[in-house]
Amino acid sequence: MKLVLLFGPQAVGKMTVGQQLEKITGLKLLHNHMTIDLLEPFFGFGEEMWRLSDMFRMEIFKAVAKSDLDGLIFTFVWALNRQEDWDAVREMCDIFSDAGADIYFVELEADVDERLKRNNTPNRLEHKPTKRNTAFSEKELLQSMEKERFNSFDGEMKHKNYIRIHNTNLSAAKTAGMIQEKFGL
Repeated sequence: MKLVLLFGPQAVGKMTVGQQLEKITGLKLLHNHMTIDLLEPFFGFGEEMWRLSDMFRMEIFKAVAKSDLDGLIFTFVWALNRQEDWDAVREMCDIFSDAGADIYFVELEADVDERLKRNNTPNRLEHKPTKRNTAFSEKELLQSMEKERFNSFDGEMKHKNYIRIHNTNLSAAKTAGMIQEKFGL
């Protein structure tokens, strides 16, 4: 069993890299918008949507950890300046480590200009309905950078299986290949 945690800021390419990684490894992809876009039409982006999204994800993690699947790729935005995000990652990892899974941390980073371009790609808009209001998501992307930190400081990630990839000039397929090679997935 393997858990690949693919994290980084909005529009860095997490889902698209995850899709490519799923193709070459056979691991199943759960990108963060699969739960968000299910619940947002009912609850907007309020507390209830986030509560249910977190609950659904944890239940999915528990079910996968108990299953005979080879593993899971999960993409998410990790606010590294928020203790509650660190706690959620620890809880997620505990579910998998208790099941004997190997856990891999993959951090993506890209220049803001590239992320703004990726914010409008057809693949992103097809798979993330709440991002189709591109003016809103672009504003959110830029404003969130003022109060949140979505990439780690040098040396902050102490995990054994960790890689940070600056993917501004890399295709999703190339990035996924680098991850597969690094961890032998």
